[in-house]
Amino acid sequence: MDYRRLGASGLLVPALSFGAGTFGGRGELFEAWGDTDAQQARRMVDVALEAGVTMFDTADVYSDGASEEILGQAIRGRRDRVLLSTKAGLPTGPGASEAGSGRSRLITAVDAALRRLGTDYIDLFQLHAFDAATPIEEVLDTLADLVRAGKIRYLGASNFAGWQLMKSLAAADRGGHPRYVAHQVYYSLVGRDYEWELMPLGRDQGVGAMVWSPLGWGRLTGKIRRGQPLPAGSRLHRTAEAGPPVDDELLYDVVDVLDELAAETGKSVPQIALNWLLSRPTVATVIVGARNEEQLRQNLGAVGWQLEPEQLARLNKVSAVTPPYPYYPYYRLPDFARVNPPIGVA
Repeated sequence: MDYRRLGASGLLVPALSFGAGTFGGRGELFEAWGDTDAQQARRMVDVALEAGVTMFDTADVYSDGASEEILGQAIRGRRDRVLLSTKAGLPTGPGASEAGSGRSRLITAVDAALRRLGTDYIDLFQLHAFDAATPIEEVLDTLADLVRAGKIRYLGASNFAGWQLMKSLAAADRGGHPRYVAHQVYYSLVGRDYEWELMPLGRDQGVGAMVWSPLGWGRLTGKIRRGQPLPAGSRLHRTAEAGPPVDDELLYDVVDVLDELAAETGKSVPQIALNWLLSRPTVATVIVGARNEEQLRQNLGAVGWQLEPEQLARLNKVSAVTPPYPYYPYYRLPDFARVNPPIGVA
């Protein structure tokens, strides 16, 4: 397993991390993802650790907290061998104090996560969404207190817009607070919006990307192809509207090239899609999930090899889309690119 620094921090994380969203299976959305119980989860952790996957990511809203509980049971007796990453900030109930990133909410959320995970510290704590109603200074003051208390070691954000992340980083610098070193983002061959603003920001500010849904919300498994119906067991039957939208023709064109590369390399379609992500600027770790041990082992086959430059170029070309203003001039006009060269662009 390759290990990389998480942004401008001293924390080394594996190129692949394990996403525990399949643990628990409570609620309509997460039931469709998976329903791994504690015994099965412990076996999955065994397999992950054997392969060098030491980071495990979850959130308080995953299966109403059951994901954290089951992950905590699965790592019992080996806490020192793993990195725990969790998130809070999205609503966990109807009450006024059950959403957002205010001081009371964050303190309560962190203590609850520690209890469910069965640990006294969280290696990486991320805000699951930007809280527009709470002053950024209050959020950062509270997070700094939690770091000083030893409950959190590193901080990150998830699903922030560029201005939200940059404003938070600037406020942290002004106040002398710990900075966000990670940004958990959606990024895939059929969803490259991350490259337009967040990737340049991450490189400039030392914020590493932790990629969620790297297979495009289950679309890049190799089972979805032009002219064929969705497989009977696909979670897209139940969760397609909850995930990022993808143009069908873009998906089919990308899968066609993935099929070609699978024939050339002997690797599977998902392994190639994951390997492409690992070649991208600012990507620190790609979060992979699995409903069972077989899926996990398949995903673990995405590391230990590299696509050839020509193969990467083919994937870049087929998956490229024109970004919105003000980003597209940098792609089309040499004068713009001369003064502000884009990164990560085909």
